[in-house]
Amino acid sequence: MLQTLTLDQMRTFVTVAEAGSFRAAAARVSRVQSAVSHAIANLEAELGVALFDRTGHRPALTVEGRALLEDARAILLRVDRLRARSRGFSEGVEIVLSLVADGLFPIDRLTTALKRMHEQFPSVSVRLAIEPLGAPLSALQEHRADLAIVVGEEFRVPQVELEALATVPMLAVVAADHPLAALADHVAVADLAGHVQIVLEDPTALTQGRDIGVLSPETWRVRSQAAKHAFILAGIGWGRLPLWAIDRDLDQVRLVRLNAPALGQNGATLLTAFLAWRGDQALGPAARAFRDFFRSASLSPASASD
Repeated sequence: MLQTLTLDQMRTFVTVAEAGSFRAAAARVSRVQSAVSHAIANLEAELGVALFDRTGHRPALTVEGRALLEDARAILLRVDRLRARSRGFSEGVEIVLSLVADGLFPIDRLTTALKRMHEQFPSVSVRLAIEPLGAPLSALQEHRADLAIVVGEEFRVPQVELEALATVPMLAVVAADHPLAALADHVAVADLAGHVQIVLEDPTALTQGRDIGVLSPETWRVRSQAAKHAFILAGIGWGRLPLWAIDRDLDQVRLVRLNAPALGQNGATLLTAFLAWRGDQALGPAARAFRDFFRSASLSPASASD
């Protein structure tokens, strides 16, 4: 009996569950409501279970429906990836390769891979955007990027493949003339909470309602690493910055490292940087070449110690 199940039925099931009603689902898939209801009824008959409880004002997933919803999503995801891979074999070279990288990741780590890709595909132009926090992942979700560099463990969705390739050391720092600089050898949470913290703000909804690494009740929020760096250098407050961006400031004592155990050993943490792409979207030849070159550069002995 189950051999008669169709992908269309499963997609309709997932759409109704996500939309919250047969009417809303019908609008999403550009069908009449009766066709959506009929598809769900047929699927329930094939499976032998009720997927939705229809006694209320809006259909609600049954216990069985909630369990089978995850199975349906997994099947559809695998089918989409199969189609994407098959399309990739026959697609031509891209006109533009679009990349979105987290501002925590050093751009010069991308240049070697981009140069090698350009040598192999000289006709392909590159569009690179530097965006914070959840923005690279959102760019992939919204089909605005072919590849992304995502930094941190907080950003994951089923459609996106993540491959850990590098680490980004982060240090808690403050300007040399800031009051916290006098406590640099050991800074308690209470000390940090007594001063303005410069915080990078997520322009997406991926971290809505959550503050990552915020310890002070008084914050100044910015949308770029450059602004955060400038505010900290100006002595407005303290914050965490990537080591590659502040090496010179530390050497010239414009910034002072804060030994704050609450922010990691000696105030330092290691964030993982991931190369990311959509598993259900075929990568073109240039994107695949860049991915391979970037993997090689990131895993080379020279970069492993960064």
